[in-house]
Amino acid sequence: MSLRSIRNHSVDRSAGRHAARYASIAVILSLAACGGDKKTINDLESHVPPVETLYNNGIDALRDQRYALSAAEFDVLQQNYPYSAYVANAQLMGGYAYYLQDKYPEAVQQLDRFLELHPTSPDAAYAFYLRALCYYEQVAEVQRDQQGTIEAMNALEEVITRFPQSPYARDAQLKVDLCRDHLAGKEMLVGRYYEQQRSYHSAVNRYQRVVQDFQTTNHVPEALERLVEVYLDLGLTDQAHRTAAVLSYNYPGSKWYRYAYDTLRSKHLLSADTPAPHAGPDKVSAKSADADADGARPLAKAPPPPSEVRARRGFFSRVWHSVF
Repeated sequence: MSLRSIRNHSVDRSAGRHAARYASIAVILSLAACGGDKKTINDLESHVPPVETLYNNGIDALRDQRYALSAAEFDVLQQNYPYSAYVANAQLMGGYAYYLQDKYPEAVQQLDRFLELHPTSPDAAYAFYLRALCYYEQVAEVQRDQQGTIEAMNALEEVITRFPQSPYARDAQLKVDLCRDHLAGKEMLVGRYYEQQRSYHSAVNRYQRVVQDFQTTNHVPEALERLVEVYLDLGLTDQAHRTAAVLSYNYPGSKWYRYAYDTLRSKHLLSADTPAPHAGPDKVSAKSADADADGARPLAKAPPPPSEVRARRGFFSRVWHSVF
């Protein structure tokens, strides 16, 4: 059942809301204690509140920012009323309650269950988007393994592919770009390490991957300048000149071209047709100008975009109107 149809079957909570909530909490505590005695779930069925009560308690707890209680209410609902019309919404809202607690694996589990059972739901686009955000929130610092970044990027791209006209596609694309920038930063970090260790061929492979596979990221100007350095260390002056020409054409006003130009000049390798810095159209982007000195910009430290704030704090601005 969709969220809008749930609204048409909403129940009256004004009289017994608090009493029902305390009864539900008692059930949760008793279920948690089941492992200590020999009672089964079936022994407690007579004490489980009605499905409507559990659902409304979960909604109320969510509105009161009592996210752990909200998730617990929706879990009890799913366990005791697996065929109820409320289950789909309990899965979606339970996933959101876990997300707000930063319990991302639990949130993904709920959302995967929802999507498996309700792939054509009107809320499938949001479920995919929230699932992608769960991966995105776990992106590690650039110094660490980036498998999580790849998973986040894949999940975000799935949102764009499946729902290109949805309100979530644009924000997903922004986050894909940030993930790609993050992966390029990892390549640069490893490339600089190899260069410092004089493992020049390995460094070249890393820098070339940034130029070829991450052309729209902030790290390309530095990767080109580093290639100039490494080619000169290897005695490959022709490759160094060609790379400097690419850097000059695309980023003539960047500090990285100034570094490459100064390096060539210090080695008396400037040719007659080598343009001075700032010559020609300046194609350096604002992002490139803002890059850190080491070229590795952290991903997760930037303030969230407005759309992400709405997703994190205002998801039910849409859902509330459908339910109540």
